[in-house]
Amino acid sequence: MTTPEGPAPGQAPEEGAASRGRARRLRGPRRAGGSAPTLAFVESPVQLLNVLEWAYRAGRYALPGGPSGGSPGAPPGDARPLRDGVPRQPGRRDITPLAGDLLVVVLAPHDPTTRGQLRRMAELARDQGHRVRWEEARGGPGAPFATVGSLAGPLRRARRVVIGDPFSRYVQLLLTLTRARELVVVDDGTATMEFVSQLARGERLVRWHRPRSAGGLGARELLLAPVSASARRKLTPNNRRSVEVFTSMPVEPPPGVTVTANDFAWTRATYGPPRLTRGTDLVGTSLVETGVVDPERYLEAVAALARAHGATRYFAHRREHPDKLRRIASGLGLEVVRPELPLELVARRGPIGRTVVSFPSTVVHTLPLALAGTGVSVAVCDIDPAWLTEHASPRAEDFLSGVTGTARDVRRLPYASASTT
Repeated sequence: MTTPEGPAPGQAPEEGAASRGRARRLRGPRRAGGSAPTLAFVESPVQLLNVLEWAYRAGRYALPGGPSGGSPGAPPGDARPLRDGVPRQPGRRDITPLAGDLLVVVLAPHDPTTRGQLRRMAELARDQGHRVRWEEARGGPGAPFATVGSLAGPLRRARRVVIGDPFSRYVQLLLTLTRARELVVVDDGTATMEFVSQLARGERLVRWHRPRSAGGLGARELLLAPVSASARRKLTPNNRRSVEVFTSMPVEPPPGVTVTANDFAWTRATYGPPRLTRGTDLVGTSLVETGVVDPERYLEAVAALARAHGATRYFAHRREHPDKLRRIASGLGLEVVRPELPLELVARRGPIGRTVVSFPSTVVHTLPLALAGTGVSVAVCDIDPAWLTEHASPRAEDFLSGVTGTARDVRRLPYASASTT
């Protein structure tokens, strides 16, 4: 297996130069202490990328003479979403104007691959002048209490709180402590679509791929139910608190919620355009690991897509199991690439195939934006209902179909099967 920039023999899993390439660096001011006007909590690399995108846009729109001259959440004068057309490619490299006002708190997970990508994204955030605080939030029995205790003061002082995963019980617990008058939710993939829908319907916040128990809530869910209910109330706007959703997903805003389009302006301003290869790249998914799709059916579909489109590389999702990836590499003959950064950045830096094929996932919404104007074509292969496991959530089929059906500027492919030639 290789990284997108080639194998790195002897390199430690969490080491690497995230700033390789053409990123422009900024060393911004540092505030004393552990607080800032804006606190952001992230648990995944994509969440941190989207915090950087939000900060870039918020800083530009808050500057005198900026695109809108208004508040960070205000839409530009021509508020038509950029995904309706081809986003303008900036004429110069921009840097983030909010440096020093944003403190990013990484609630570190256990997974080594995710931790490695988060460390590299943290380097990029620091290069943009932001402060990053790494919390071993899951480092032992006492770690959650120590983390929450150390963040209580900064949370109460923060004017604005940015979160990446409203379904996270950890984040929900932290939200109970904040007095912030502004709450911002950035994308954590397609989960944003489900979050907005549940918030609009006043439902309990539950991840789409988790089946609802026929016997009601389990013991752990019952214990955390008050925390979840409190977080849902905090994420509902009122006359004392505004709520913004910063997203590249197609969502209908609930009453009072501001939805701001994420067009990946920072990514496009910082990297690329990429060098294109002649081949096709496949993008992996963790639908097997989450228990939604049968592993054998998934491997058959990957093989069929590789044959049909002449793919040679497979970009692995950070949660894909090593055994599955070994079967893809040895059994299917594909080069398995373990990205060091979110795929939007990897693709924008290049090299990337002229065609990118994915199953229903976040990238069918984000890659057309990040790669706008580069000549890359993105295609999505639907999930055949027959591939779903017996344990899959009853909502899985409709949700995955919605992810595909609402994607813009992508080519839809029929179900892939073992008989595809």
